Amino acid sequence: MSLLLSPLDALAERLGLARTSELLVVAVTHSSYAAEHDCESNERLEFLGDAVVDLAVADLILTAYPELNEGSGSLVRSRVVNETSLALAAQRLELASCLRIGRGVKKEHGLERPSLLADAFEAVVAALYLESGYESAKRFVQSSLAEGVAEAALRPGEVDPKTRLRQWLEATGIGTPVYDVVPEGPSHDVTFTATVSANGELLATGQGRSKKSAEVEAAEAAWKGRTDA
Repeated sequence: MSLLLSPLDALAERLGLARTSELLVVAVTHSSYAAEHDCESNERLEFLGDAVVDLAVADLILTAYPELNEGSGSLVRSRVVNETSLALAAQRLELASCLRIGRGVKKEHGLERPSLLADAFEAVVAALYLESGYESAKRFVQSSLAEGVAEAALRPGEVDPKTRLRQWLEATGIGTPVYDVVPEGPSHDVTFTATVSANGELLATGQGRSKKSAEVEAAEAAWKGRTDA
């Protein structure tokens, strides 16, 4: 018998959970695997984990950075609680080695997708929350994202592409950006295409593995293509 822990056992140990944790198994189960094996996916846990991550990061910002007001704090949180940041946290956790994914997703290198990794990170947070309570989940989230929060807090005035585009459109009197997102492909391998318009005029399009990332790509493209650049 090998003395080496399996990736899932190592993850459970790192989280302080029992190796037999059924919730952790669900947390690492992608919908593509669940569809093939008739078991529960991590989608419901992801929904809960999203809220726990938001709260834990807001808690950290409030207690560790009292100089930030509500607006600046919200900007810092938006730069940390996003697909890219959470996917990086999942990579540091070596979460990909634990994930159960379907054959099609595996064939298309799905474990490299930021959206899949970010969703799994949130699901793991939810499993920890349900098994060990909020304080344990908060400590884990804050330790995972503290560096990103600290970096964002140094430059709280920097805004994300969607906010930057909206501020520019409103300042120039063009109007408010409107996003329309259309999914393409099977449920386990969806690509989202987003368009952003203002005052009835199409500004740009973008694609991503999640609605949010597609909208961000569209906003970035619209910003780069603005007429006063």
